[in-house]
Amino acid sequence: MSILASLPTGEVEFLQEDIGVVIKPFSKKVKFQLKSQASDKFPEIGSSENINFFEFPAKDFKELIKHTVFAVSDDPNRYFMSGVFFEKKDEKLIAVATDGRRLSCIKKEGVNVPDFTPSIVPVKILNCIYKNAPDEGNIKVAFIDKSMFVKFLNLEFSTVLVEGQFPNYDRVIPDNLNAKFQVNKADLDAALKRTAIMVEKKVNKIIFKISSGVLKLISPESEIGAADEEIPCRYDGQNISMAFNYNYVTDPIRVIDSENLVFEVKIGDNQIGDEANIITAVIMHGESAADYLHVIMPMTY
Repeated sequence: MSILASLPTGEVEFLQEDIGVVIKPFSKKVKFQLKSQASDKFPEIGSSENINFFEFPAKDFKELIKHTVFAVSDDPNRYFMSGVFFEKKDEKLIAVATDGRRLSCIKKEGVNVPDFTPSIVPVKILNCIYKNAPDEGNIKVAFIDKSMFVKFLNLEFSTVLVEGQFPNYDRVIPDNLNAKFQVNKADLDAALKRTAIMVEKKVNKIIFKISSGVLKLISPESEIGAADEEIPCRYDGQNISMAFNYNYVTDPIRVIDSENLVFEVKIGDNQIGDEANIITAVIMHGESAADYLHVIMPMTY
């Protein structure tokens, strides 16, 4: 694709030479020689014949992808976290992704989906589906043994599923939360972008200080300086201070479709002055937490 994109408009000639391919545009004296592989050595493509697909709204399936793929781990030693986990539970289709420091979970309720073995789907195929699937109509999906098949329009995708035991995500989602605050999503997004200018990129740390009616964002002092900004916040309780990886807050902001964002925390017993220390994960979601939530582990500072 990079070669074709670099060529001027016009006809292009493809020539097969032994186990190589030559690409030559007619309008330029340039040629590209690509090494190839014998067709009998190409991996066998799984067949979807005689497979029972279930249909699912394309828009909803794309939402499952959009709300999770960014939280997948890129650590090669954690291969079992290198995809999005799909399962059906209590008439819900659930998608979950985690990298061990954050977790995104979205549920679609009241689905007419047959039971299937919980599966970990690689990110690459999910990105292909998200990019190519329509927003209207249904797509066809099947989880069979160690493979997943997807059909829509005139396209068909198949992939080998990620092997391994996905973490028990229910245990990661904290309960007994005893404090929460709400901010306008546009206000928070804009303030984060401004304060992040001074954030040290290797650390990506941003500090939240919450007091009655105010959220103060602080970028810790670095070699180039520091920044802070205050925005309105719906909160009336003891002061809270916590730090996050900047990306772990901005990534879900881009996918949460809500005018306001809610952060729920559990305040522990430890306290410095009149400021509470958060000793557990933080849940971030829209004004309604019915279908989607994002769990973030705070950073030390």
